[in-house]
Amino acid sequence: MADKNQGRVDVLLTHSYHLYYDRKQALRQQPYPPLGTMYVAALAREAGFSVALFDTMIEEPEEAFDRALAEHQPRVLLICEDSFNFLSKMCLSRMREVSFSMQRRAAEAGIPAFVHGSDSTDQVQAYLAQGFDAVLLGECERTFVELLHAVLRSGENRNWKIPGMAYFGGPDGKVVSTGAREPLVDLDRYPMPARDLISVDRYADIWRTHHGRASMNLVASRGCPFQCNWCAKPIYGNRFVLRPADSVAEEMQILKHSYGVEHLWFADDIFALNRHWMQDFAAAVERRNAALPFKIQSRADLMSDETVKALARAGCEEVWMGAESGSQTILNAMDKGLTVGAIRTASERLRNAGVRVCFFLQFGYPGETLAEIEETIALVRDCRPDDIGVSVSYPLPGTVFYQRVHEQLGVKRNWVDSGDLTAMFRAAYTDEFYRSLRDALHYEVRQYGEPFNRELADHATELWNNVYRKEQRCRNVMPTQLPILPSVEPEHLSMCAEGSCK
Repeated sequence: MADKNQGRVDVLLTHSYHLYYDRKQALRQQPYPPLGTMYVAALAREAGFSVALFDTMIEEPEEAFDRALAEHQPRVLLICEDSFNFLSKMCLSRMREVSFSMQRRAAEAGIPAFVHGSDSTDQVQAYLAQGFDAVLLGECERTFVELLHAVLRSGENRNWKIPGMAYFGGPDGKVVSTGAREPLVDLDRYPMPARDLISVDRYADIWRTHHGRASMNLVASRGCPFQCNWCAKPIYGNRFVLRPADSVAEEMQILKHSYGVEHLWFADDIFALNRHWMQDFAAAVERRNAALPFKIQSRADLMSDETVKALARAGCEEVWMGAESGSQTILNAMDKGLTVGAIRTASERLRNAGVRVCFFLQFGYPGETLAEIEETIALVRDCRPDDIGVSVSYPLPGTVFYQRVHEQLGVKRNWVDSGDLTAMFRAAYTDEFYRSLRDALHYEVRQYGEPFNRELADHATELWNNVYRKEQRCRNVMPTQLPILPSVEPEHLSMCAEGSCK
């Protein structure tokens, strides 16, 4: 969609994640519009530029993108990945191919192309070599608006001095970087995301067809102050910034009453970090009659009694916690700053409050053996979560984990799609074992709460027998070992941003 004014637009915004290029997500049919891209569109429009947005999530990114170029004839293209979408942050190689293809099409039409996202930040040289005019670094909204002023109004096509850019410069062709821009502290200075530029109705139709209700995404914060050593943070680093509670409640009110949304996904890296903010948020939601069922991702050690009650008051129906492992040894090795006991306690509190409990689990971290895997299986069986997400440890640039294993990485350094589940270093087992483990654990969790069925129970037994058969024949020779790490009790408060946990 484009602004109402006719003719050539100043900028066409898009992104490279396409639902139907990701087998796992295509089966789930839970698409969300590109929130980060819509924030950039809103700020560019507020600054006086005409804007169109091509939404690759549900539009075919080949011929449909060509039609968007022909229709809008943009003066500038920005491929702006949704940095609030964990699928974009996974730096999937299939999406990189889409991004490169879009750049080629823009170049053929003589349109300068810029790019922003986790993958382009990690692979600046590769994206510039592909032909992008510049890579935007850090929080990109203000950088891009300043760039539009420079390119479209001042005619500056090279040697930009704008913070937050990297480009080929000078006669030697080396990369010039102006450094990542510092994140904005007052998030209320950003306008609401430009949802009028995407097809809200099409998203609603997909959701209602497959899940019976329309869901929409929003964020209450940016960044995460915790320092799990496998978590990549190329955009916001370890900064954590919150929107005012009433502003978030107002956006919920708009989505509920103006868009007819029936469910929300808070795409924050971490929700409920500030317990006082949580109380203000619950009160603001009640005051505005803005409550909708919503899901979040958070940490077990943030699920205090008062926070859980505030979440329930505001409408929270599902909390995804980064449990990762049932082994304290592995949690310590990950610098998770979390105890297994905290996971158990949080699960009980949430369930007592009527909130669904969901775990993110990660297998294959260096040093994990069958004993640690069985501790994780035991945690799942004890807590009986309502849902789980299973992954294998995925080394992304900029992380401590990546530094530990990067010498073992071969040609393949990114997953193709979110269902890839490939260990790209020497884990304890081959991929075949981890995939069978995932299948057995998912199947078991799906049976929780269901009436006993002998046929299903027998199938679960066979899946677990298959896991243990493969455990013996899928062992890797000389798997990666952990460095010697002190075993210390984590204290999450010491890891929080200033004032964020108080």
